[in-house]
Amino acid sequence: MKKIILILLAVLAINSANAQGKKTEKATFGMGCFWCTEAIFQKLKGVVSVKSGYEGGQLEKPTYEEVCTGLTGHAEVLEITYNPMEITYSDLLEVFWKSHDPTTLNRQGADSGTQYRSVIFYHTPEQKALAEKYKTDLNKTNAYGKKVVTAIESAKPFYVAENYHQNYYLKNGNAPYCRLVILPKLEKLEKVFKAKLKN
Repeated sequence: MKKIILILLAVLAINSANAQGKKTEKATFGMGCFWCTEAIFQKLKGVVSVKSGYEGGQLEKPTYEEVCTGLTGHAEVLEITYNPMEITYSDLLEVFWKSHDPTTLNRQGADSGTQYRSVIFYHTPEQKALAEKYKTDLNKTNAYGKKVVTAIESAKPFYVAENYHQNYYLKNGNAPYCRLVILPKLEKLEKVFKAKLKN
């Protein structure tokens, strides 16, 4: 009888581990050009997939050209699917805050317009609370020497960007833009978040 109970417990443990391992969650961040930021999150342990796209605007199924006008209200964003057993939402927030300038309104570097705004689209009340606490703490400690202006909003419909925007750095790593703009961000990531990176 003991042997049967032990076998049943082992099966339950395996099933529970498999169920937990398959459970994923979503995080959505806008932090400037998605070409630059997609490559950062793709390198993190626990991140299952990263999709570049558009969120937060009025137009259904916008094109890149329409979003670039700044008139649709969309931001360029990343929809990140991650395994919370391997990486937490707090970890993702830390990478988000440290991988762009959250103090510039509608601008990242040379890119300006509402489509490049710093924004967090939260999917759960817990994500909202964590994002708001992190932002409050950054402003309280004056971490950037300027006020953090990142918007924190409820998730809106997400529209996947055109295929040529997906895996941009992986497909175009030798292009001048990738070497000059994206590579330095990845090098910084490797210094600051080495323990969180995939092998």
